[in-house]
Formats: sequence, structure tokens, C-alpha cells
Amino acid sequence: MQLKAEPDMAGKMVRCPGCNSKIAVPSELGVALPPPSGLPPPSVASTSAAENWADHGEISASNASAPSNGTQFYDQHRAARGGWEEKDPANPNPLLALGIGAVATLAWYGILYPFGMGELGKPPVNAMDYIHDLFYERTWVNYAETFFFWWAVAILYLKLQKLRHQKAAMYLDVLPTDINQEVSADNVGQFIDHLYGLPARLRDSMMVNRIRKGLELFEIRQNNGDVTNMLSAQSNIDSARIGGSYALTKVFLWAIPILGFIGTVLGLSQAIGAMDLSNVSDMDKIMGSISNVTSGLGTAFDTTLLGLVLAMFLNFPMNVLAKAEDDNLNNIDAFCNEVLMPRLNDGGAGSAAVAGDAGGLMEHLVKAVAVSQREFLTDLNALSAKIRDYADNLDKRAAAHQEHVDAQFGQAVNRMREDFTTAVTDAVRQSTEYNRALASGIQGLNNVLKELGTKQILIHQVKKKSWFSRAE
Repeated sequence: MQLKAEPDMAGKMVRCPGCNSKIAVPSELGVALPPPSGLPPPSVASTSAAENWADHGEISASNASAPSNGTQFYDQHRAARGGWEEKDPANPNPLLALGIGAVATLAWYGILYPFGMGELGKPPVNAMDYIHDLFYERTWVNYAETFFFWWAVAILYLKLQKLRHQKAAMYLDVLPTDINQEVSADNVGQFIDHLYGLPARLRDSMMVNRIRKGLELFEIRQNNGDVTNMLSAQSNIDSARIGGSYALTKVFLWAIPILGFIGTVLGLSQAIGAMDLSNVSDMDKIMGSISNVTSGLGTAFDTTLLGLVLAMFLNFPMNVLAKAEDDNLNNIDAFCNEVLMPRLNDGGAGSAAVAGDAGGLMEHLVKAVAVSQREFLTDLNALSAKIRDYADNLDKRAAAHQEHVDAQFGQAVNRMREDFTTAVTDAVRQSTEYNRALASGIQGLNNVLKELGTKQILIHQVKKKSWFSRAE
């Protein structure tokens, strides 16, 4: 298997994408660049397709003596290829991710189980006891948040494995120069057969599939403009496929904080429902009510805290992986534009210059338009790369802003929790003091009434004199 490497990789140790063993890149690569379009062909004489395939042992001697143009053999050989089944390069198996997420969730709870040293319903003993209580004693919401988090992590892990596979395929020498410097109608079949000879695990990648589709279209049409349009359309398809592969992960990134807010509502409702001030004289009942209130408030705020923390830990690796996949897709686009397209020789420009009829002139104009279109697509790809960079910077700023908002929200929630706890404590203290004063007043009144119970009070009514009454 032939591999290729960039000049800056000379002398370094890399892993073979086929067998995964370490190999040393030669210090002198000696890779000659293909000649630009319009220059004379290489000095190496090009043989016909039938002769080349016969030299490689791919056809018998009877087939090698077929017609010199090899048209019939081309058709038979092209029909016998059949292609290969392409696997999704970006979307992992959701059921496999679900299984990995479930196992990771159980493993996580198994790791935290021995750290529950405190008693149920009591304050945590240390930090690990608090983390244990945070995952074990905060209603069903924290269980759902943890499961969604590990499910999303499993999806990102499987996507990372697919990305490593795509990057490994970038080391393949998909267009070997020992066949020919240019890809023409005579030797395009050899390049395609070289792709079919790659290991099945590596040839099923976006890089190899796009090159294969481009060469097979060139084998049929011999038109660089059609190949360029097809490669651009395939790039859009791959980009849309990669973007759509994050749909379920983005759902989890949205659902985890929402579950945290649902836990907040449940905790507050539990706290409000636990307040019982119907009998303020019973201090044991009041203290039990306060304990239930604080337990509900702890559930309310801890579920939101866990949801925000898990969402933050999930957001960063997801964006890093998305950026890596976009970079890999850009590298494939750059290879098609900078290596594949310059080596395609459809032979149209030379024939149009020789022929002086209107058909040849029209063909020449079409080729010129195709070249201009290719240059326009190259500039458009460069502009798209800049736009992606601007979009990435915007995503980073949005992530920083979201982090700031989350921090401010967490501080506001903590202040509200402290103010509410203080207010409840003051209200209970004032109610207790009022009840004590009222009990003392009632006791004093009972003492006064008890003293008056043994005494008699005489009440004399004095008759008032009027203006017209007689004095007595």
C-alpha cells in the first residue's frame, strides 16, 4: 500500500492507516508535483489502457490482444467493478451509543456509591459525600441528567472514532504518480482500479469515495467542468451530513439544563408544601417543617447546578469535535481542487485549437468557461473558509457570553437562596418570640384573674343632679 505525506512530515514517525504500526517517513520524500495544465506531457511514454492492465496482470493475454482503443474492454471492466457500500462517515449507531451511555451511567454511579458516608437527610460530611448526595439524593431529575450526559458523551466518542478513520485515509496515495502524472481517458481506469485495490476499511472514507466518484464520472464524460460540479455537490452533501450528525447531541445539550429547571420547580414546590405553621406553639413541629423546607430548597438548587455543569462540560468537546470535522472536510476539498483537478486532462483544449470550425470554437469557449468556473469555485471555497473562521469566532464569543451568563445566573440563584433562607429563619424567629410573649401575657392574665377570684368589689352608683331637680 502506497502512502503520501506532506513535506513537513519528513523524518517523523507516524502510524500506518492500514495496520496501525509505526513507520518512519523518509527524510527525502522526492514527490514530484504534477505539471500544470497546458504544459507538455511527461517524458515517460504512455501506453494504452489494455497494455497497462496486461502488464499489471489484471487481464489475460487474449484480452490484451483486444482492439487497440480498448473501448470494449473499458465497458466490460467498468461494469464489473460494482462499487462498494458506503457507510455513514459522520452519524454513529444510536443504539450502540445508547448502550455505551447506559453502561457509563451505571459505572459512574457505581464509582460514587462508596462515598456516601453521611446519613440520609443529614448535611454532607465532606466534598465527596456532597457529590454522592448530589447524584443519589436529588429526585429522579439528576438521574435523567446524568444518563443524557453520558449518552451524548458516547455519541461524541463514536464520532471521534469515525473522524480518526477519516484522517487515517488522508495518508493514502490515491493518485500515485507511478501510473502517470496526468489522468486522461487512457489511464483513468488504472487510477480507479488502484482505489479498488485499497484495503476495504480505508477505501470507505469521504476522501477515497469522493476521488472515486470524480474519476468514474471523468471516465464516462471526460469533462473537467462536470467533475468540478460533482465534487462541489458532494462536498455540500458531506458538510450537511456532518452538520446533521450533531442533532441528537444538541437535543441533549438543550434537555439537560431544562431538566435542571424542572428539578428547581419540583424542589420549590416541595419546600412550599412542607411549610406548616398551623400550630406555632409546637416547636418540634416547627423545626421539622423548617428541615423539610431546607431539604426542598437543596433539591431545587442542586438539580439546576448539576444541569448547568453537565451542559458546560458537554458543550466544549462537542464544538471542538465539530471544528475538527470541518477542518478535515476542508482538507478534502483542498486536495480535490489543488491535486485532483490540475491532473485531469480531458484533451479538449488542444483539439479545439486545431479545429477551425464552429463546433471546435464552441467547445473551446465551453472549456474556457469551465476554467473560469473552476477558478471562481476556488475563490468561493477560500471565501467559505474565511466565513467558517468568522462563524467559529462567533461561536467562541457566544460560548464565552453563555458562560458569563451562566455564572451570573448561578450567583443570582445563590443570593436568592441565601435571602430566602434568611427570610424564613427571621420569620420563624419572630413568630417564636411573639408566641412566647403571648404565652407570658396569658399567664400573667391568668394570675390576675386568680387573685381577683377571692375578692369582692362593691360598685356604688351616684345619682347625678339635673338642672331642674330639687336639692335634697
